[in-house]
Amino acid sequence: MPATKALDLLQGTLDVLVLRTLAWGPMHGYAVSRWIHQRTDGVLEIEDAPLYKALHRLERAGHVAGEWGLSENNRRARYYKLTAAGRRALASESNAWRQYAAAVFKVLEPAP
Repeated sequence: MPATKALDLLQGTLDVLVLRTLAWGPMHGYAVSRWIHQRTDGVLEIEDAPLYKALHRLERAGHVAGEWGLSENNRRARYYKLTAAGRRALASESNAWRQYAAAVFKVLEPAP
C-alpha cells in the first residue's frame, strides 16, 4: 500500500501544514499541495477538497488572507498569504505538534 494511502492526516494537522507552507510566501492552493507533497518526499498527498476547506477555514479565522492573481500558467488563481494572526497561530500550533510528536515517539520507542 503506498504511503499516501496508508497515512491519513490527523484532524488539525492540515491547518498547521498549510500555515507552515504559507510562511515561505504567498501561494495558490495547488502550489501549497505540491510544496507539502515535495517537502514530505511524497508521503503526504493533499486532496483538493480538504485543502480548500482548510484554506477557507483559515481565511475565516483571519490566519490567512487571499487575493486573486494569475498563476504561472496564466490562469486566474486565489493566492493565500499568512497574516500576523496566522504567524502567531503557527508558532503555537507548531509547539503543540512538537510536544505531541515527542510524546508519541516515546510510546513507540522500546521500553528501557
